[in-house]
Amino acid sequence: MSTATAAVLREMRWWDIEPVLELEHALFPDDAWSPGMFWSELAHARGPGATRRYVVAEDPATGRIVGYAGLAALGDLADVQTIAVSRDQWGGGLGSELLTDLLKHATAFECATVLLEVRVDNTRAQKLYERFGFEPIGFRRGYYQPGNVDALVMRLHVQEPGPASAEETETD
Repeated sequence: MSTATAAVLREMRWWDIEPVLELEHALFPDDAWSPGMFWSELAHARGPGATRRYVVAEDPATGRIVGYAGLAALGDLADVQTIAVSRDQWGGGLGSELLTDLLKHATAFECATVLLEVRVDNTRAQKLYERFGFEPIGFRRGYYQPGNVDALVMRLHVQEPGPASAEETETD
C-alpha cells in the first residue's frame, strides 16, 4: 500500500500533455500514445458538444502527475480510452478513483454501456475492472503492437437505455 499523499483528480488540460506523456512512456514503452493523440482527444473534451472526459491525478505535495484516464462517448456507448497509474502509486486505490470518475462521466454523457480493452496479460487491471462489474465479452486478436498481444474486451452496463425522447419519436 502506498503511503503517498492522496492524489487530487482534476480535468486534464493541454499543459498536462508533456507530464502525461512522460508517465505514458514509462508505463507503456512499446505502445505509448503520441502527443497528437492526446491533443486530438482533448480537442473534444470541452464545451457543449464535448464527447470526451480526460482527468489527471496530481500529487498535491509535489504537483507531479501520478495518474490519468480518458473516456470517449458516442451515443449511448462509452469507451475507456486509457487509464494509467504511476508504479509508485499501485495498490493505493488511485486506479479505482480514476475509473470511478470515468464511470460518473459516462452516466453524465447518458451512456448505457461502457466498453474497454485490456491486455490479456494485464491481470492487475482486469481484476480492477471486474471489481467494478465489467464482464469479458470477447477478444481483439493482436490488438497491442508491437508484440501482437491480444486484448480482452470488457463491458459494463451503467444504466438501462431509456425510452426514445419525444423529439426522436416525432421525427420517426
